[in-house]
Amino acid sequence: MNLQQLRYVLEVAKHNLSVSEAAEALFTSQPGVSKQIRLLEEELGIEIFARHGKRLTAVTEPGEQVMAIAERLLREADNLRQVGQDFQNEDSGRLVVATTHTQARYALPRVIAEFMRRYPKVQLHIHQGNPRQICEQVLAGEADIAVATEAAADLPDLVLLPCKQWNRTVIARKGHPILRESPLTLEAISRFPIITYDAAFAGRSLINKAFLARGLKPNIVLTAIDSDVIKTYVNMDLGIGIIASMAFDPLVDRELAAIDAAHLFESSTTRIGLPRNTWLRGYAYAFIEMFAPQLTRHVVDAALTGKQGSDPGL
Repeated sequence: MNLQQLRYVLEVAKHNLSVSEAAEALFTSQPGVSKQIRLLEEELGIEIFARHGKRLTAVTEPGEQVMAIAERLLREADNLRQVGQDFQNEDSGRLVVATTHTQARYALPRVIAEFMRRYPKVQLHIHQGNPRQICEQVLAGEADIAVATEAAADLPDLVLLPCKQWNRTVIARKGHPILRESPLTLEAISRFPIITYDAAFAGRSLINKAFLARGLKPNIVLTAIDSDVIKTYVNMDLGIGIIASMAFDPLVDRELAAIDAAHLFESSTTRIGLPRNTWLRGYAYAFIEMFAPQLTRHVVDAALTGKQGSDPGL
């Protein structure tokens, strides 16, 4: 048994049981991948994949357990390499942060600027996607840190660390009648066309929940994953917008006005997602603490190892 065989098994599963696609992704030959998987199955005395002729058709029950263990072993192997790199090159390397547009555009710039000043030799990469995608990128080793509001709760190997809470603002073109509502109510908002986030982003579920609790059906005419897109269409007077408060800047958004709506919606929590039991480079801890000062290295390590009482809270 070797780590390469485990990589082959996981890559085949990742490519919907296509050995040819897995071989292409691994820059090797299809017969070589098939042979190594067979050798691993013979050594373990089980079938990892069910077959119909030469075609793989499913992952077997013992195969599921093999894959879970293989993921942990490969992650630990990566951790060993990281340990060596960390001590050899403490201030150089690569950090990949996967996040949503709103976080990348409004919550992270200050942190990124500070990080780049402190660690000029570290290559920093920002990957954008929806919350599910960025969590899966972290678990697949394609990113080191996820920053999102709606994290995937059904991924047990992902540790979620709460960072900060935020709420929403209603925006409209200056002179719009919604701006005269005092106090602002959900009933008043529901009288106008609404432009807000796509269902997978930026606490949209809490917006829906607030209207539902009051027996209201909001007239949502347009959704987007990007706060700037929402502001663009609000500026065209196609509706009023509900956006994250951090996304409104009166100096930049001069043609728009905003009303705080924090009293109408539950707060959302931005979280950092990390693979359980992962090894982090020193500068990764620094990035996390720059973003959320309460998440010190000690707190993060306790959460990653699942120590009792390790919930960092807010």
